[in-house]
Amino acid sequence: MLVSLLGTAGIALPYPVLSPFFLDPATSNGLVHFLDMPPKILLGILLALYPLGILLGSSFIGALSDIYGRKPVLTISLLAAAAGYALTGYAVAIESYPLFALARLITGICEGNIAISRAIALELHPAIDRTRAISLLYATNYAGWLIGPLAGGYLMPLGVANVFWITGAVTVLATVVVQFAIASQDNLESTAGKNLWREIGRNNSIGLLKVADMRPLLVYHLLFTLGLNCFYEFYPLWLVERFDFDSIRIGWGTVVITLAMIISSIYAVGPMENRFGALSTVQRFSLLLGLIFLLLPLSGPITLYAAFLACGAVIAVANGVFPAYMANRFEEHGLGRVQGLLTTNFCAANVIAALGGSAIALLGTGWSLATGGLLCLLASIWLYRHARAENRAQAGAQNST
Repeated sequence: MLVSLLGTAGIALPYPVLSPFFLDPATSNGLVHFLDMPPKILLGILLALYPLGILLGSSFIGALSDIYGRKPVLTISLLAAAAGYALTGYAVAIESYPLFALARLITGICEGNIAISRAIALELHPAIDRTRAISLLYATNYAGWLIGPLAGGYLMPLGVANVFWITGAVTVLATVVVQFAIASQDNLESTAGKNLWREIGRNNSIGLLKVADMRPLLVYHLLFTLGLNCFYEFYPLWLVERFDFDSIRIGWGTVVITLAMIISSIYAVGPMENRFGALSTVQRFSLLLGLIFLLLPLSGPITLYAAFLACGAVIAVANGVFPAYMANRFEEHGLGRVQGLLTTNFCAANVIAALGGSAIALLGTGWSLATGGLLCLLASIWLYRHARAENRAQAGAQNST
């Protein structure tokens, strides 16, 4: 949970730190004036590099933990992330934009260890039910979106470099916690004679795309996360365009959504899965989320926060059930590898939604939200058809037997 929290907070922490730093005309730091490029372009590159790093890291770090063990891979990746934060602070101090960009990419790659934390949580079964474990993990994941910006905002007066150095120190603390709180695995195959780079090439998460039964579920997940990212990335702009919100009111809107996610993750995920079944729950709540996104642009000032509460609650249920279902269904391929692929899928959707949603937003940001709704509806329909096809195939196999 701590690793998941730090990973998400690392994405969100720079937003209140770097934006005023790069957009303040009085800033004389060489980072802001690199190659005389517009500060907004320089900032956008930096903000994109960290999630791009997570996309790359999650494609192989989780899989490596299946081979070499959760604890050693997690320890190394955390220490490397701490070094990345320290290097980021150093780059600010010496005013080197290329070093800053490289440090953010390296840190993001190391924070792909979120996949390991999910695999560990899933392996606690049956002491903790897998759906329950994932829902608690996602609750801390959502909390990172609150803690990251708050921490960055309150640490900003200490200086930009100090923000990253302090974050690096906290990551070292997380590494210490890992040493005492996580047991070493004693059921691993011998790694003698195994080449690290060969294992990355052979056992990375992307290789799971070859698994025929998994591909339809990954198509659903990509469609759903595309819709989700259309909402995540463009609702702040929509609030400005529609209601003339300032940063404080946008922040409170985010608090409402995130608190609904946390509460729903803790209390609603398990009961919903028990009532409807795993795939049926995911399909129903994807459909419901799509309808909410489509209706959201019609919200007024009074109904807005109620709609945000509904968004947060529904997102948490769909997000909490699906990873646990994938773990139960494809455990033989390695939990770290499977969870790494889901993280990679989400990050890829993040990039696609940012590019495509920006073009759609030229027509009005409400259209970006509506596009997110249509994608969630399409994901729900796809999953419904897939489940029906699987049920027919299973019934046919039983009859022939």
